[in-house]
Amino acid sequence: MAAPGDTNGAGAGSRPGSGRPPPGDLRSALITSVLSLERLELDLFRGRHHWVPATQRLFGGQIVGQALVAAARSVSRDEQVHSLHCYFVRAGDPKVPVLYEVERTRTGKSFSVRSVKAIQHGKPIFTCQASFQLSQESPVQHQFTMPSVPPPEDLLTQEELIQKFLQNPNLAERYRKHLTKIQAEDVPIDIKPVNPPDTFCLEPQEPKQFFWVRARGYIGETDMKVHCCVAAYISDYAFLGTALLPHRQYHIKLMVSLDHSMWFHAPFRADHWMLYECESPWAGGCRGLVQGRLWRRDGVLAVTCAQEGVIRVQEMPNQSKL
Repeated sequence: MAAPGDTNGAGAGSRPGSGRPPPGDLRSALITSVLSLERLELDLFRGRHHWVPATQRLFGGQIVGQALVAAARSVSRDEQVHSLHCYFVRAGDPKVPVLYEVERTRTGKSFSVRSVKAIQHGKPIFTCQASFQLSQESPVQHQFTMPSVPPPEDLLTQEELIQKFLQNPNLAERYRKHLTKIQAEDVPIDIKPVNPPDTFCLEPQEPKQFFWVRARGYIGETDMKVHCCVAAYISDYAFLGTALLPHRQYHIKLMVSLDHSMWFHAPFRADHWMLYECESPWAGGCRGLVQGRLWRRDGVLAVTCAQEGVIRVQEMPNQSKL
């Protein structure tokens, strides 16, 4: 695998045979920084942090993506990841790097399994199992139909929507501060919400939302495992928040991921627009369940995701301005 940060083989952001991105393009920070791991031993890696949310907890998508990078370094180039299943067991510390320890659980003729443990301060903060498969043809094929939504060219970016809200003179100050924090975050993802809800409307909404998403910057044609690692990072962004759409009258006290699973179905480019369809079929017991699908623009279902997280809320204080 010409993995992110791997010095063996062509760079992840290069054109075939060129060794560099196209003129005028910049390689994605997800490749050059976020998912670039330092190899300490054969199956031991160190990862650093690119973006830390306002909660001062490590972003779960970063841990999932880096863990998949570590697992992918231990299989052959011909083996592609088809699924991963993860648990977040402790809050990550943004002040120190994360160590990723890979166990080669099984290497078979068609399937291989790798177990990854993410460690900080001598304790695991995250565990993951990833399964890889050699390509196999089968006549048994089907998929759902991609939802019909406006194309990304017709929509505003998340940054443009925030700027639009900030121009509202009646915006409550606490919302203004919150949006300003989001605006200042250096998230290496391009996001275009489809039919975005009024961020400051407290009316319950259906627990379903759509985003067009892609990695910011150039990745190019490379080992498919690279694009899967980037998709793992992207998949956790705003995912669990889908479960709160019917409960917008509450203020969030705590919202953290408990687990995260992904299944990879078809080749895709993570630096091309993909539709992220997110829905929450259930919430209760201070937990919420969300499911997601990443669709290519040509209607092919590329990735399926699922996540459960802890959600604790409190009554929203009265506001004269929304």
